Amino acid sequence: MIFLTDFSPIIPDYGIFFWTTLIFLFVWLVLGKLAFKPIAKALGEREKTIADALNEAESIKLEMAKMKNENEQLLALAREEKASILKEAKEMKESIIKDAKVKAIEEAQKIVTTATAEIENQKKAAIVELKNQTGKIAVDIAEKLVKKELKSNADHMQFVQQLVSDIKMN
Repeated sequence: MIFLTDFSPIIPDYGIFFWTTLIFLFVWLVLGKLAFKPIAKALGEREKTIADALNEAESIKLEMAKMKNENEQLLALAREEKASILKEAKEMKESIIKDAKVKAIEEAQKIVTTATAEIENQKKAAIVELKNQTGKIAVDIAEKLVKKELKSNADHMQFVQQLVSDIKMN
């Protein structure tokens, strides 16, 4: 027989075994009702939250890939537009330079033509003035010569009168 005072972990006591089993089952049932169901429910909700988060992350990943493609397309369009604007600006610059050169050439030709005409007019005016001065000087010289010659010679007087009468007839 086994006495209560004699306790051995190797030899089980049926009373302790019974009460341990009964307490274990009671604690198990209480925990099952009060703890396991809420824990299982919380784990299920957590699993659902994680699955939703993974699905949302996947949809965000797809959306990000779509946005990346759209951004790349926008960048490509922006590059094309930039190239187009630069090309247009270069063509405009060349056109402006060409127009400026043409206008400068036309203006230079106009200035040269005007200067040439002005020089020609001044040249003609100078020639006329020179002829007038030369004629005046020649008349003065001739007048002085004629006065000197006419004073001394009667033939000259008669020649001058004949010239004057010829001029009146013409």
